[in-house]
Amino acid sequence: MSPDPPGGERQINIHLSPEVMAGHYANFANISHSDYEFTITFARVDHEVESGEIPGVVVSRINLSPRFARELITALEDNYSRWTAREGIKNLPEFEGSVGDDEE
Repeated sequence: MSPDPPGGERQINIHLSPEVMAGHYANFANISHSDYEFTITFARVDHEVESGEIPGVVVSRINLSPRFARELITALEDNYSRWTAREGIKNLPEFEGSVGDDEE
């Protein structure tokens, strides 16, 4: 018996430790590439420094294949598009204030 039916959709079951689930905050990213991979370096930088070098610390560095980079770009574009649509709806006059807030 095969574990997956032919043409069936597979599910990925990912477990995270609490430390990994917490994630890391980044407000800066640098992307570089070679013939074989893309590298995304995420950092947290202090934008409040007004002169001299801006201090920062790398919080994560991810290496990925060109194929996965394309899939990541597509997923980011899709999610960003849905986020901007939701934010646009929030700014419509009909959405401001909840039902029952009108005073007579």
